[in-house]
Amino acid sequence: MNPVLRAEKLCKWYGNILGISDITLEVGPGITGLLGPNGAGKSTFLKIAAGQLKPKLGSLALFGEPSWRNPGMFRRVGFCPENDSAYGEMSGADFVLLLARLHGFAGARAREAAGKALATVGLLESGGRAVKSYSFGMRQRLRLAASIVHEPELLLLDEPLRGVDPLWRIRIMELIKEYGRQGRAVIVSSHILPEIEAMTSEIVLIHQGKIFAKGDIHRIRGLIDRHPHQVSVRGPRPRQLAARLIDGDFVSGVEFAADGRGLTVRTGQRDRFFAELMRLAAEPGAGVEEITAPDDNLQAVFDYLIGK
Repeated sequence: MNPVLRAEKLCKWYGNILGISDITLEVGPGITGLLGPNGAGKSTFLKIAAGQLKPKLGSLALFGEPSWRNPGMFRRVGFCPENDSAYGEMSGADFVLLLARLHGFAGARAREAAGKALATVGLLESGGRAVKSYSFGMRQRLRLAASIVHEPELLLLDEPLRGVDPLWRIRIMELIKEYGRQGRAVIVSSHILPEIEAMTSEIVLIHQGKIFAKGDIHRIRGLIDRHPHQVSVRGPRPRQLAARLIDGDFVSGVEFAADGRGLTVRTGQRDRFFAELMRLAAEPGAGVEEITAPDDNLQAVFDYLIGK
């Protein structure tokens, strides 16, 4: 099967600042996760793929055609950028309708397509409001509606879950997975491992503008799980919780918070640790109020792997 996207020795820099360097990559139908810390080059790569940026060196083709200066390709591609792209004074419904018309829809067909896209992201009832009145999460969903209004064959999503409330995070992930089941190609970027892991098993790791690894999530997990993760747990009885956790051979160290209401646990076996922590948290009187995993932003993971 011919790849939907093919990049060959792709390079882009901004003055003295490197965007991406020597990226060679093929992407086929289904969902591909583009995973890397902030500043890794994810947005630059997606903008080149969407035809918004011209590469300095190398090439990128979609469906066998170049993405740069190829307006006809825009009808086959949907791009959800990381930053706002809507006019604040325009209503959400008018903005999505405008995008539908730009993609060649007209009359009732354009209105039907815009309404369907807004309903898909839960903004149909709010469509009459000005975009400037939307919350950050609503604007994020509006960008997603604009990217799917023309039912594209390839969907490029740059951090689509950033700032979205938990319920809509789940719904958007389900929407993305449904696109994959339909045989479309989706490239979705994130700096948060569990987000990507919940949507696909095909992962591309990017760091400092270069492809660091590519393959099935189990192979990538093998690299990542060697990193000693830190997990913070907040609650009124941290010492009792630490006493229960420290017995496991998957815990390598524990530090208590200065305010006496939390602890930070170091573990080299993230999955086993979380399974035990969830079991303890479900017990009556456990008192687990908050769990955060700072290392899930991947910067520490990449630093660890590259340092080796």
